[in-house]
Amino acid sequence: MARTLRVLVQLMGWACVAIGLFHVALGNAAIPGAGSAGATVDSWGRFMGASFVGYGLAWLWAARQRPIPATAVRALSAAFLLGGLGRLISLAVHGWPQWFQIALAVIEIGLPPVLFWLAPSEERAAPRTAERGAALHRSPARDL
Repeated sequence: MARTLRVLVQLMGWACVAIGLFHVALGNAAIPGAGSAGATVDSWGRFMGASFVGYGLAWLWAARQRPIPATAVRALSAAFLLGGLGRLISLAVHGWPQWFQIALAVIEIGLPPVLFWLAPSEERAAPRTAERGAALHRSPARDL
């Protein structure tokens, strides 16, 4: 489970950085079904893209920690889930979006519970790993 957590956290980080940079570079053109939404939405989308880059960097920061901090995974997952809930509110208020937005909502609502469950796996595994490492480095003379 710890390995799965590490892979998912790294994947989240790199995916969010790439998606954010895509939005900064392309503006409205990065949003499927948005068409010509105008300068205001383009400006907002590029700003949010940069914010998403920062969010991705936070995931990558967590991935570089040993062990990955469960609190960081839970907080970042909660923000991701909030985005998915925002999509559900939009669906209720404005109706069904373009199909790709629905696929994203499924990921944004489905993945956080998995990450919440996996969040403590590296922290739980860390004491066992430390004990094994200490046993390997123990001097035979100390055991006498």
